[in-house]
Amino acid sequence: MSGHLRKLGLGLIASLMASTAAVAAEPAKGPKTYLGVDISYANEMDDCGAVYRSGDKTVEQYQFFKDAGSNIARIRLWNDPQWTNYSNIADVTKSIKRAKAAGLQVLLDFHYSDDWADGDKQLAPKAWEKLSTPDQAKALYAFTYDTLTKLDAQGLMPDLVQVGNETNGEIVSSLAKAKDPINWERNALLFNAGIKAVRDAGAKGSKNPRVMLHIAQPDTVEDWFAAAAKAGVTDYDMIGISYYSKWSKRSMAQLGESINRLRHTYAADVVVVETSYPFTTEGADSSPNLLGEDSLIAGYPATQEGQKKYLIDLTQLVFASGGTGVFYWEPAWVSTKCKTRWGTGSNWENSTLFDFKGQPVEGIKWLSTTYAMPVETTFRVAAGDKASAFIDGDFLGGAGPRPMVREGSDFVYRTRLMPGASVTVATAPTAAAVEAASAVTATISAKPSAVRLPAQP
Repeated sequence: MSGHLRKLGLGLIASLMASTAAVAAEPAKGPKTYLGVDISYANEMDDCGAVYRSGDKTVEQYQFFKDAGSNIARIRLWNDPQWTNYSNIADVTKSIKRAKAAGLQVLLDFHYSDDWADGDKQLAPKAWEKLSTPDQAKALYAFTYDTLTKLDAQGLMPDLVQVGNETNGEIVSSLAKAKDPINWERNALLFNAGIKAVRDAGAKGSKNPRVMLHIAQPDTVEDWFAAAAKAGVTDYDMIGISYYSKWSKRSMAQLGESINRLRHTYAADVVVVETSYPFTTEGADSSPNLLGEDSLIAGYPATQEGQKKYLIDLTQLVFASGGTGVFYWEPAWVSTKCKTRWGTGSNWENSTLFDFKGQPVEGIKWLSTTYAMPVETTFRVAAGDKASAFIDGDFLGGAGPRPMVREGSDFVYRTRLMPGASVTVATAPTAAAVEAASAVTATISAKPSAVRLPAQP
């Protein structure tokens, strides 16, 4: 649909608006929403003597974030990290027990590496390095399936599972190949092995975890998922995006636009599964802060209020764009006397949700904020003798004409839109014909509703 589309007369628009209010939509329940925290460092922080307080009381991290408004904890897992005692299966088991004891859901994040896997590198576990691709796929399947089965036997099956972490490049790879174009035949084999392992473990277990695929930054996420779909990677439930302004050329508004297009293009919920923001540019130790002046966005100073405003505005943007959640990384990695490979202390203490004395900062209020949410909206058009129907409109954000689904005597398209939004919509029997079709302007109701569109010519 383009800007030159002919608009219907004002009288007909008024008639359509009146009928919109009178047509009740089918009972619709919105998607699950997530306000999450990645506190994979929790066990290590405890061992290092970190103390968290709320007023004059000492608090336990998982329970504190649950009480503050979080409903899910994200926990990372490496394959065989010989360089650390953390984020291995024993540590992750302990973390999931803590999360579930606090009443939190769990997102288990498989890195498929012995070390950090991220947008710049996807290093194969040492035990898999010399295997052929088919054997690597078998190993990836077995590791995923066995891990989930063992957790489930202890009553610890996660609710969500990430098949890979920030998998911008080809997974189970090497530094030498990190910048090479993705071999999608190989990549798809590995991803589909991991996804199948989650599905199989869920089918035989106590619950079926939702599957998430995760890309760092909105800059490449749409191209990546288009390539994945072409290669046959389609069986997932959620799209995860990392968003840090330091490493992205996209504005917050452009992030929202990407989320909107993604959720209309794929049958998946979209979440910002990693974000963070500094409440100060000062440090509490000699270890350099990863997020400094280069991470700031205009209008969001490195203050407690600036951090809170960023988190609230970002979360509202995600929900308004049709996304279903935001996760904070890593709100409890405070400064301690422990040494890391990067220095003594933390590289993140200025970007946690605790100040340098272990007290909560203002940003914690992001979790308890009330957000305006989109409502279920159903577009309907009489099918008549047409074999198909496509819909386009400004609410799709440029995703292009989308197919409608036949239900009885109508074609329908269901989505979630913000109450009060004015949208321009057109339908036609083919995708190519939508551009020349007449358009209707509708105002979205405050409650779930149906908008009946004029019959196709």
